[in-house]
Amino acid sequence: MTMHKQIVIIGGGNAGISVAAQLLLKRSKLQIAIIDPSEKHYYQPAWTLVGGGAFDITKTERSEASVIPNGAEWIKKKATGFEPEQNTVILEDGEKLTYDFLVVAPGIQLNWADVKGLPETLGKNGVTSNYSFKTAPYTFELIKNLKGGKAIFHNPHTPVKCGGAPHKIMYLAADYFRKHGILKDIQIEYHSGAGKLFSVDKYEQTLKKVVQRGNIKLFFNEKLMEVDGPNKRALFEGIGKDNEGIQSWVNFDMIHVTPPQSAPDFVRNSTLVNQAGWVDVDQYTLQHKKYSNIFSIGDASGLPTSKTGAAIRKQAPVLVENLLCSIDGKAMKGHYSGYTSCPLVTGYGKLVLAEFDYNNNPMETFPFDQSKERWSMYQMKKVGLPWLYWNKILTGKA
Repeated sequence: MTMHKQIVIIGGGNAGISVAAQLLLKRSKLQIAIIDPSEKHYYQPAWTLVGGGAFDITKTERSEASVIPNGAEWIKKKATGFEPEQNTVILEDGEKLTYDFLVVAPGIQLNWADVKGLPETLGKNGVTSNYSFKTAPYTFELIKNLKGGKAIFHNPHTPVKCGGAPHKIMYLAADYFRKHGILKDIQIEYHSGAGKLFSVDKYEQTLKKVVQRGNIKLFFNEKLMEVDGPNKRALFEGIGKDNEGIQSWVNFDMIHVTPPQSAPDFVRNSTLVNQAGWVDVDQYTLQHKKYSNIFSIGDASGLPTSKTGAAIRKQAPVLVENLLCSIDGKAMKGHYSGYTSCPLVTGYGKLVLAEFDYNNNPMETFPFDQSKERWSMYQMKKVGLPWLYWNKILTGKA
């Protein structure tokens, strides 16, 4: 059986929902279908604070049904493939859905099994991750119960959603240890697949001081190969020109792992992606480079910027404007600058609000130096942004 919709949106996360809501606010008679199998919708940016014991995880979860915009049809199934020449999406039950326009916004895939031993030990043996609703609370259990030893915080060799999250929880942990007088008894290590701490120099300079404050040891250009939970050790392999192929086991008392990430399999195995495996769209218009009636937004898109909710907030109105122009047969007017933001929690009550564009040039919102740690910015992340997300972003009004 084949159904036809004017606009099909794959993904019911931040990107898909906010695009659908904005489209319907502008033109209520648009025929829009959202494909997503999820029962739950999560506000994931708060999971860093959950891991630091500063946020209630139950407040990050709502039903998916509650966020589907009025006027949109929810197809509660998985998308499994594309036939872009036939304007067709294939669903998990073999059903086909045809479209006039397609928005690909399925989010990012967490590849836990790419690290040997990780799925079996996650959530026990001192192995945790804030990238899972189930284990984010366990992160704080480990932090508050650690009295000495080694705490490892890991950043993978792939792009990830919220690129600051792997080290934000490390800064919270260091602050917790300091406040409880045990920082001197704990060695904190950061093992990263990247070549530096942060891509924008202005903010990295502040983070280096935070690292110094926590007496944190930094290890770059390393790939996490294996986690041996029962023996509390992790295997890293060098991927830089100076350490390529060199392997070393590192013992830990706790380890926070960020899983390697990619576009979902049904996307990266399709003809829609670039060589790196992300949806191949123009970085300014968000229109697919080969298929003019396909657009993409958010974490699965091949946009050369950090994968954050703040980026989606700036991408969504550009996509909406350009999609409506395409429907009308007019030239596209929307232009995305690559803006993204990373609220870098550096301690309890401390935050650096990094905002920048494609060229890593700061694009700051406030009339003060945002590279400085501020209590006000921490409150914005903890109180202001969750409210904004549920009440304004998902309803298409922000």
